[in-house]
Amino acid sequence: MGEEAAKQVKPWLRTLTRRLLLQATYQWQISQAAPAEIEKQFEDKLQRADRAYFNDVLIGVVQQHEALDARIAPKLDRKLSALDQVERAILRIGTYELAHRPDVPFRVVIDEAVKLARSFGATGSHRYVNGVLDRLARELRASEVGSAGAPPAGAPPSMAPDSGAPD
Repeated sequence: MGEEAAKQVKPWLRTLTRRLLLQATYQWQISQAAPAEIEKQFEDKLQRADRAYFNDVLIGVVQQHEALDARIAPKLDRKLSALDQVERAILRIGTYELAHRPDVPFRVVIDEAVKLARSFGATGSHRYVNGVLDRLARELRASEVGSAGAPPAGAPPSMAPDSGAPD
């Protein structure tokens, strides 16, 4: 998707689409059903969502789940299999977006994933999701993260970029 087309997408539409993606990815993780079968179950809801985005991300997550998991696993403090299914689905979606959807700013990917974790994940899971995706963004979108002025991962607040104001 080109930059112009990305600007035309309404944010609320992508938010709705990500909620549906979470449900579909969760369902795939449990059932291993084909993405086309899962999509059929969302037919009514997809009429109000960004269907192309839904298809791209769902198919991408399903087809590339092993590669996505390989990127996620080193950023975790436990085995991927120990994660709750909801958090695993959110991390897979977010990692796919970071790796394959450069039209979506990294901060939007992380913010939307955190919102999903707050709404559907276990208590406090949004902080975990935030930390994992932040570390992945620094790896997968290094130039974008760097140009956004984010301090290095694990850096104390005093290392935040200078505001340009005199001391």
